[in-house]
Formats: sequence, structure tokens, C-alpha cells
Amino acid sequence: MAVRIYPVPMGIPVTEDMFCQIEGQEAPVLPCRVSAVPFNRRWPGHQRQIEQSEIAYFTSFEMTAPVTVQVRPKRACKKAVVRPLSRNVHPQIDRGIITFTLPSAGGYSLEMDGYHHNLHLFANPPKEYEVDRNDPKALYFGPGCHDIGILRLKDGQTVFLDEGAVLYGCIHAEDCKDIRIVGRGMLDNSKNVETILYAMEKLGDGSIDVRNAKREHTIHLVRCQNVTLDGFTIRDSLCYNVGLWGCDDVEIDNLKIIGSWRFNTDGIDFHNCRRCHVTGCFVRTFDDTICFKGHPGYQPVCEDIVVEDCVVWCDWDHCLEIGAECCAEHMHRLTFRNIDVIRSLDIAMDILNVDYGTVHDVLFEDIRVEMDAVYQQPRIQKDDAELFPIDPQSTWLPTLMRCAVIHHHEYSEGRSERGHISNITFRNIQVLSDRMPPSRFSGYDEEHGVDNVSIEGLYRNGIRLTTLAEAAVSAGEFVTAIHLE
Repeated sequence: MAVRIYPVPMGIPVTEDMFCQIEGQEAPVLPCRVSAVPFNRRWPGHQRQIEQSEIAYFTSFEMTAPVTVQVRPKRACKKAVVRPLSRNVHPQIDRGIITFTLPSAGGYSLEMDGYHHNLHLFANPPKEYEVDRNDPKALYFGPGCHDIGILRLKDGQTVFLDEGAVLYGCIHAEDCKDIRIVGRGMLDNSKNVETILYAMEKLGDGSIDVRNAKREHTIHLVRCQNVTLDGFTIRDSLCYNVGLWGCDDVEIDNLKIIGSWRFNTDGIDFHNCRRCHVTGCFVRTFDDTICFKGHPGYQPVCEDIVVEDCVVWCDWDHCLEIGAECCAEHMHRLTFRNIDVIRSLDIAMDILNVDYGTVHDVLFEDIRVEMDAVYQQPRIQKDDAELFPIDPQSTWLPTLMRCAVIHHHEYSEGRSERGHISNITFRNIQVLSDRMPPSRFSGYDEEHGVDNVSIEGLYRNGIRLTTLAEAAVSAGEFVTAIHLE
């Protein structure tokens, strides 16, 4: 059988807004809440307004060969698009039914008359997880709903989320080794809410104490070694979906991250980590999708990390990022490879150094960035009463690439030391857009600048760009040696 549909436990809502069949089998479609507008605030003392979100959908299944998918939405649909466009999936609409063939496992997005209220399809490859249910260190969660609160792992433990299992809560670990979180179930953070510690008179302008709330990340691992995260879905994170601090030897495979609409919902963040690998993931977030960062108090490097074969979508900020926090002596040997950026609202590929770190030997390779829609420029909300203005004639475009060394009034946290960026390679960057998005490079001063940036193959709609002007690349002060090959 080419397809196997994952079950949904009783008590988990299944939408009636659309009907989905895969190879003739009904596939339950679950709702998820996502950001509706690129409207953000530095933590304003309370959670984001739900009116700034909307409902989208997802379904999960396993496939071993190409499969035919049929979707019948309740609302009328004139145009359907399946992303990533690199997968060459071409849907047809006949009498209200959208039909298309998925060629292989991976994460997909079906857009129906635009990207709002889209359907995410999580097509998993088959995999057998070696988990002994009788092992005292195995935490097995079978089909059904489980409230776990904050599950704190110990050395050698494995958390197994069976198909049809939904875990409500967070999974944390500190100073642990040989831990795994695996399976095809779902880790749902929707019941996780912030604890307000004290009232704030003035909200959200960034000039006051923003730490009036305790907010837990969904997966929070500190100084852990030999970590595996594999196969499951995270929905509706309160803060970071996966936060790693000072961790070594981490393998993340086939993670699906969806339903991020609340403040600070980063996808996968590596802080001062070493020897990590991310592959085959689908990450849609409100805030940054996949980041490398540096913070004081951990090992003084962030190094030897590869992110590849992923699909990312950011509803507000940066997709593939190094920074902004760069408190590490060296942030180097960092690679993003073979990634589809199917929606970027601010910057697709970003290196922003606001600290003393040296960021060098970084590779962005085989990155495909899709920009073929009308974009609303991201804004900062100043107060609760302010609404996001929609401009249907907007001509604004997100930034494609940025390298910058700056001082930031908040993220630099009063540190006077500045860092450096050097030996950065952008190789085979493909842009699908009716206009070329801009790229910007700038340093801080003569000793803290951006040096030796190589752009080895930059294309728009398949046509190679040969000058910095047609590539829309601008270089500010304290930038040396930008090569467009």
C-alpha cells in the first residue's frame, strides 16, 4: 500500500472546512492557528491578540510511492498552488475538487486562492523506531491524549510518541546525555500559557522591563549531549518550539512545526551548540524559523552545524538566521543547504551580529526562495488599539540576503564590544519572483566589518545575474570584497 493515514484520537477536533482523500482514503484534517498579519511587538506584558491570527490546516500520513491527493474545500477556489514549487506539483480543479500528485515524502503547502487558510500536508517516509516499551528508560505514549505538564528527562531516556498520540505540554532536560524524542505523534503546546509575574504600567515599547512573565519553551534542552529529535509534529508553541543551549551532537530529522502564532515562536534555535544536524523538516513559525545564536554563560563557540533538505515559512521575521545575539568567540562552519523558503516576510538569509562574536566560514547553498505574491511590510505594533493596515497594492519586497554588524539598543544588552563577519558564501541561490528582492551588507566600523562575501550563482526565474546592480545588492560602509561570480 502506497499510503497509510495516521489516526486522530478522540477529543481532537477535525475540521469540516475541507475534505481530503489520499489514494481514495479519507485523511483527517486538523486545524491549527497561525499568524494572519506580520504585526509584532517586543513582549508587551501580555500575550498577542488572537485577532491577529487565523485558522490553517494540516494532515499527516505515510507514503512509500507517489500518491494522488484530492481536496474539496467548502469555500469556492479558483486557483490552487502546491509549494515548494521545486517539487513540480501541478494541481487541477474540477467541480470544486483540487487534485494533485505528491511525488515523494516531505512537507507541502496547498494554497487556495492565496496563502491564507492553507492546508499543510506532512508526508512521512516509513521508519521503524527502535524503542523497547519494556525498557524502564522508555517513556511510551500510545494513541490518545496525554497531559504531561513539563516532562523533565534524565540520562538515557527515550520519549516515544506513537501514531495518534497527542502530548499536551513541554519536554525539558538539563545536563543530560543520550536522550531521544521520537515517533509520529504530536506534541501540542496549546495548554501552555505564560505566568504573569507583575503588572506593567507601560506596555510594549521596549524601554521597560520585558521580563514580567514566565514563558516555557516547548522543547528546552540545556548542556545536553547526544540528542535525537525525530518524526513528530509540534503544534501551537508558547515560545520557542525547539531551544538548545550549549548542546553537542544533536540530530533532528523530519520534525514538523506548525501553529506558531504567539510571541517569540522561533522554530529551531541553536545557542552555542556543536556538531548538530537538521534534515527533512518542515518549519512554519511566526518568529525566526531556524537560527544559530550565541549567549553568555555557555561554551564560547557555535560550530559544525548543518541544516539541509528542509522547507521553511516565516510569518514575520527571518527564515535562515545567524544572530542577532552573537556572544561566542567563534560562530563558524555553519551550513544551510538545499532548502525551500516558501514564504519569507522579512529576510530569507540573514547574518546579524550585535555582539562581540566572530562569524565566519558560513555557507548558504542551493537555497530556493519563492516571492511571487503581494507582501505586506512587517510592522511593529505600538499599542493594543493599533490595527495592521492592509495595502492590496503593496509593492514592498522582503530582503533576500543580509550581513550586518551593528549595535542594537536591546539585543546588545549594553555590551560595547563589536564583532566581525567574514568568509561568507551564498552558492546557487534561486529566486522565483517578478522583481528582484534587495540584499544588504554593512559593517560597524573599520575594525568590525563585513569581509569576503562570495555570491556564486544568483538566479531570478532561472536567469543568472551578473552584476551587483541587477542583483539588487547594496554595500554600505565597512564592507570589503563582495564577489558576484
